[in-house]
Amino acid sequence: MSKTQVNTKPVAQEKNAGQAGNFFRENQKSVIFIVGAIFAMVVIYIAYQKLYIAPLEVKAANQMHVAQDFWAKKDWDKAIKGDAGYPGFQKIIDDYGNTKSANLAYFYLGTAYLNKGEFQKAIDNLVNYRGNDSMVAAEAFGGTADAYVELKDYDKAVTYFKKAADKASNKFLTPLYLKKLGLVYETQNDNQSADETYKKIKSDYPESPEAQNIDELIARTEAKL
Repeated sequence: MSKTQVNTKPVAQEKNAGQAGNFFRENQKSVIFIVGAIFAMVVIYIAYQKLYIAPLEVKAANQMHVAQDFWAKKDWDKAIKGDAGYPGFQKIIDDYGNTKSANLAYFYLGTAYLNKGEFQKAIDNLVNYRGNDSMVAAEAFGGTADAYVELKDYDKAVTYFKKAADKASNKFLTPLYLKKLGLVYETQNDNQSADETYKKIKSDYPESPEAQNIDELIARTEAKL
């Protein structure tokens, strides 16, 4: 290697370091402004959660229990609209939209509309549920699928029954949604998919209530293949 080559690398490194230093000095105010803005946003977010959202969470939870009682009693109209000065699920959503209670209210409101036969309203609310509880999330997907079945939108019903079965991932709800999925496949004359779905219930969930007559459903679909 020549002497010229030996000296080139350190000189280049020194030049690059100088350029980096110049860049920081020239943009120091901008960098400090960006860092300060990010810090301020974090502080504002924490303050927003503690000073605004937290009190709303408490108030929403305290008011929602009456609507939950009506829902449990299947008094759907009062669960939706409220009664005797207590809000229904719709008002909980309107007044406390950023809270966990409002998020859960979407599930309750959607299932109330589903039971009233107002299927599009049921879908509109159920798809807005964003909770971490896998059971409730699975039921929200399943309710959405049920509503799509009633509206005869079978492709979307298939999509949501699959989501419900996957999200539930347990021996109680998964076979239920798989059976419903199989029935929708049959409605679509997709007997191969229906047969595979029924056989999954038989193999993976043999002790479930849905498995008790599954051989009849398998025989029915195989007769059509």
